[in-house]
Amino acid sequence: MSISLVLFDMNDVLCRYDRATRIAGLSAIAGREPEVIKAAIWDSGYEDSADIGAMGADDYLSGFGERIGYPLTLNDWVGPLRGSMTPLPAALALAQQVGRTVRIAALTNNNFLVAREIGAIFPTMPLIFGSAFNVSAEFGSRKPDPEVYRRCIARHDVQPAATLFIDDNAANVAGAEAAGLLAYRHTSVEALAGLLRQHGLLPGTRST
Repeated sequence: MSISLVLFDMNDVLCRYDRATRIAGLSAIAGREPEVIKAAIWDSGYEDSADIGAMGADDYLSGFGERIGYPLTLNDWVGPLRGSMTPLPAALALAQQVGRTVRIAALTNNNFLVAREIGAIFPTMPLIFGSAFNVSAEFGSRKPDPEVYRRCIARHDVQPAATLFIDDNAANVAGAEAAGLLAYRHTSVEALAGLLRQHGLLPGTRST
């Protein structure tokens, strides 16, 4: 079966994400030690709960502030996240090229607030993916649960075997394979470009 959808992870595929930088930014805003913020949000499972859609965007933001003991505004939350993400121009250009040949989408373990504010957090993503930017919260589960891939591709009305999934995390790749997708572990833009050429997914190429 030919590939009709290429599904990209976001963090550490299309951008570099540095949680420590994000926590440092939140620490500076809230006047709380980084260890306190990390424990309240990440070690507690709060972020994971948001990633599976346990709370809406506004409830997540207010709960975030309550947990770190500071009434975060939306801008307070967006700024450190945006500052922790470094776009990878070569990878983004590659995704854009693929989009000229076949449908593309993104699937990231993230919450409803990220979905709503992605234009402010990472402006290039909606420019390339449009409404095909998906967060795990929309599907009630996180990668690597095979169900999150099944629900995501069902939204895009494609079959698992017709979907190529790209992620840097081996467990996430294995989860996609368990769901029946063709999955590839991302290591470099050069290697990814080679794979896409093999499948005829770049303009002017044919599958081999």
